[in-house]
Amino acid sequence: MTDRPDRTDHTTATSTPLALAITGAIGAGKSTALEAFARHGAATISSDEIVHRLLRCDPEVRRELAERFGPNVIGADGADREKVAEIVFNDPDQLNWLEELLHPRVVEENLAWRDEVARRPDPPALTVTEVPLLYETGAEKRFDAVVVITAPERVRRERRPLGDDREARLLSEREKLALADYAYVNDGSLADLDAFVADVVAKLTA
Repeated sequence: MTDRPDRTDHTTATSTPLALAITGAIGAGKSTALEAFARHGAATISSDEIVHRLLRCDPEVRRELAERFGPNVIGADGADREKVAEIVFNDPDQLNWLEELLHPRVVEENLAWRDEVARRPDPPALTVTEVPLLYETGAEKRFDAVVVITAPERVRRERRPLGDDREARLLSEREKLALADYAYVNDGSLADLDAFVADVVAKLTA
């Protein structure tokens, strides 16, 4: 576990929760870390969760996808994520187009969610968002602090075998760790991860 103590003093006199982002490599355990933050009282959301909702429910997104990829990518429950993934994950141009379509909407929904959390009668001290492409999209500027979750490549491959080039597009682990406020090598037990999360929460809310 590493952290930068000079970035932990984000507390203010207002009740606005601090905004924390989780990022890291595919298979590192970002979602598991997000669940741990929820157990420690944070309001949590995943960017992937927002994307899935947009693909399922947003009529403009469905229309754009049908025009770009054909009507067969749209089913009774919205966009078929598997069909869309087959098209975009090995075609950089198509993937860039999809990200340009979704990214502004994901940002808008995340900021709206954070505003909603802040307006609650008794808001939590922290909001935590899982953002896989945090540094790659410059999204770190919208957060008070960043946690990078990493793991040895062998462990990550066992957790999430990949059949495409998604990792090649990501910032290297070394670069992410250099930019992070907090970092954790997730190759131990859930109790170890939970202890790390508890420590981050304590520092940010002190």
